[in-house]
Amino acid sequence: MNEFFSQTYEIKGKDFQNAGKVSTGIKTLLKQLGIKPEIIRKVAIACYEAEMNIVMYAKTGTMKLDIDTKKIKITVLDQGPGIQDIDLAMKEGYSTATPEMREMGFGAGMGLPNIKKNSDEFKIESSIGEGTKLEITIFIN
Repeated sequence: MNEFFSQTYEIKGKDFQNAGKVSTGIKTLLKQLGIKPEIIRKVAIACYEAEMNIVMYAKTGTMKLDIDTKKIKITVLDQGPGIQDIDLAMKEGYSTATPEMREMGFGAGMGLPNIKKNSDEFKIESSIGEGTKLEITIFIN
């Protein structure tokens, strides 16, 4: 796998019926490319959590997957409310999920912490009323 691969996926906010399809597709692609299972697991967890954050909180978003011989980079951009307090949002258990989201089994407050935990490099930027950008890097070797 010496070649560079890039793909951008569109994710709709509030589309719980299709939630998880992008991250599942990425997992399948990485298997086809022969990426090690432990790397696939980290990417799949980070992508799923990021995808669910878009579905739960944003109007719309994109997840861009870039793969080269050394790393997998996932860039997530959403058009959502933004995050008021990033430090607080990064704490395990903190959640702004609605009661309806919690009834569906979401909103445990583990999304951003799980993304960071499964990333080798992690950056987050957020603007209130505009949205959030995540840069997730996972090294292949």
